Amino acid sequence: MSYPNYKKIYTDMITIKHPDKLEICSDILRKSKLGTIDIINLQKKIFGSENVSTGQFNQRYKSYDKSTILKILEYQKENTLNNSELARHFKLSRNTVTRWKKLFF
Repeated sequence: MSYPNYKKIYTDMITIKHPDKLEICSDILRKSKLGTIDIINLQKKIFGSENVSTGQFNQRYKSYDKSTILKILEYQKENTLNNSELARHFKLSRNTVTRWKKLFF
């Protein structure tokens, strides 16, 4: 299964439509491969916060691979967050965080 080249997609998008944000996003775009967390961070840096209806629509279609889930759970440990705080930070359900912890720990 091949994945989209997100690095090229976001580089082209920034250079064509948002050249003023190139410097802000350059640290993420220097990576050889972009992960799910990197893509979420790029979205926030390029487009800012989203309105409520767009956020609810996009939330339905999010999916995370195992490495991203482990990074999110590691973020929780590093920052000593409880499940509610982690869920709020990444805009997840508390039940999702609990399920991930049961699956991977």
